[in-house]
Parts: sequence; C-alpha cells; structure tokens
Amino acid sequence: MEEVLPPQTQSGAGFELTRIRQFTVFLENRVGRLQGLLRAFEETAGKICGLSIEESADSALVRVICSDPDSGRDALRGSGFSFSESELLAVELPRRTTQPLMSICAALLAAEINIHYAYPLLVGPHGHAALALHVEDHETAVNTLSRQGFVLFTENDLNE
Repeated sequence: MEEVLPPQTQSGAGFELTRIRQFTVFLENRVGRLQGLLRAFEETAGKICGLSIEESADSALVRVICSDPDSGRDALRGSGFSFSESELLAVELPRRTTQPLMSICAALLAAEINIHYAYPLLVGPHGHAALALHVEDHETAVNTLSRQGFVLFTENDLNE
C-alpha cells in the first residue's frame, strides 16, 4: 500500500489547508468601477496577490486573491459588490525545470484532473513565482502535486 504524505506547504509542513480563497466580482463596465474595487481591497484587506479580469461588452468578471480574505469578504459586502467565493490551489513554479508550467500541467494530466482556469500570482510567497489554479478535483490535485514534490502555498503564506 502506498503511503500518502500530507502536502508540503511553504510554512505549514502540511498541517494547513492547501487552499487559497478567491473572490469573483461582477463589475459593470463603468468608468472608475475597477478602481473602486481595488480601493476597497487595498484599504482593508491587505495586498492584492492575484488579479484576473474577463471583460465582455457591458460587464466584467474580476478574480481577486488578497492576503486577508476574511477582511476582503467584509470589504466587498460593505462596498455593495456582487461576488462569489471559491477555492484555488497556489503552486510554486518549480525551479528544477526549464518548463515549470508544463511540469504542473503534466502532473495534473497524468491524474486526469482538469484545469478550469489559471493565472499567475502577482506577489508570490517568499518572492517565489506561483500559479493560482482552479481545478476539477481539489483534493486529488493536492495529493498528486504533493507526491510529485510540488510546493503548495496556503493563505498564511500570502501574509508574509
């Protein structure tokens, strides 16, 4: 029987939840609306660690990862933004290979785990480049990446 080790995390040695909370915010395409959203986060929820914007003709979906998600949620509610919350993985880009994105994708492909979307973290923990991933099966992805030696970051890592 194969031994399953707890995931390796940067600061928690596997005892912290290996998830990062993301807010997906619905914004109308109006002048200044994005700035208002960013102000709400930066004034109350610490630094913005990840940002992705998908625009359409009259609205946008803005995905945000911040260093203090509990305060981020309060800021969004207090400012009247429509939003949802989801869990992502944050994976350090391995420095042992010249193709770090391919190595992450190959590991997940071998386990038949679909990646719904991905984007880079603006501020990676400890200055390391990292990728935020929304995957089909969070738990299996954590176990797969951990067994193959990838470092997963936690929310606590984003506060450093």
